[in-house]
Amino acid sequence: MVSVPESLPARMYLLAYDLKKHRMSKGGPQLGYVLRAAALTELYLDGRLGEERRKPVPGTPGEDPYGVLAQIAGSRPRSWQHWVHKDGKAMVVKVRDELVRDGWIRVRPRRRLGLFPGQEVTVKDPRVVKSLWGGASSALRGRPVAHVNSYDAAAVALAAAGGLKTVLPGADRRRHRRRIEELTARTGPAATAVRKVIRQQNAAAAAG
Repeated sequence: MVSVPESLPARMYLLAYDLKKHRMSKGGPQLGYVLRAAALTELYLDGRLGEERRKPVPGTPGEDPYGVLAQIAGSRPRSWQHWVHKDGKAMVVKVRDELVRDGWIRVRPRRRLGLFPGQEVTVKDPRVVKSLWGGASSALRGRPVAHVNSYDAAAVALAAAGGLKTVLPGADRRRHRRRIEELTARTGPAATAVRKVIRQQNAAAAAG
């Protein structure tokens, strides 16, 4: 059996990797929103984060590997969308560095179009991504929602909300729309917040 990262943000980062093209399929703000939502979802599923008046609140004390819980505890009540949107770029860097440190990926500097500095990400063992994809695929098509592994359910919900085509091509999102809604309801409010944040960003961009 292939080992996979324990944290949900690390899993979502790897699920955004396109094995056919050997590169990340998502980057920038959108990936940051998905990773922030993954951290919020992990805290929510483990009871370290609760909800009052449709806003996240600290729950049972516990580990806070990405510092999200400390941010919420130190702030006035704010929406899930606010916490999904906040510090997305820093979240991408933090999760990427974690995966490098733990030996899941390799990162090399490169220049896009020969001019713009960037980074090339390579997954060391493609079987890890395939295993994560298999879990998400099983959640989408397999057993009753109540019996699906919570992180696999969350992977589907977050991939659908963030438009990760490596996990859910458009045809699958349409075909399994009801199932995705059920998995999203199972995993908490953060996935829905991702969808709202991305819609707001797209609307703002369309408005000029």
